[in-house]
Amino acid sequence: MKSDPKECLYCTNNQTLHDLMIEIAQLSVSRVFLFKEQTYRGRCLVAYKDHVNDLFELTPEERNAFMDDVTRVTRAMDKVFHPEKINYGAYSDKLSHLHFHLAPKYVDGSDYGGTFRMNPGEVYLTDDEYAAMVEAIREAL
Repeated sequence: MKSDPKECLYCTNNQTLHDLMIEIAQLSVSRVFLFKEQTYRGRCLVAYKDHVNDLFELTPEERNAFMDDVTRVTRAMDKVFHPEKINYGAYSDKLSHLHFHLAPKYVDGSDYGGTFRMNPGEVYLTDDEYAAMVEAIREAL
């Protein structure tokens, strides 16, 4: 199902988006967000700047630029949080705006060795803790 940009979470930049995530930065072709739900410490999301439904719709140059942005964010996440692995998720059954979920996984952490859960609702931080994480990621970008 293709979503309408007028109803898209990322395109409308609405309150629902800001209730779920904190914008960290804008990169060459994307926006980077920190998930407020932090079961996976350092979890971020990279959304393509324009309303594109799927990766295959991009030109090779656009795709490479997007994947460069994703790589830049995962490098920053690795530098700041030192996870064992970062899981990538590109789910868009109901919201078909191109975006990647980036979920750091830790050996003794939640769901290690399995698929990360979309929104477990288990770990929320203080405003100061979010601000520190955002600043650390920005500096590492």
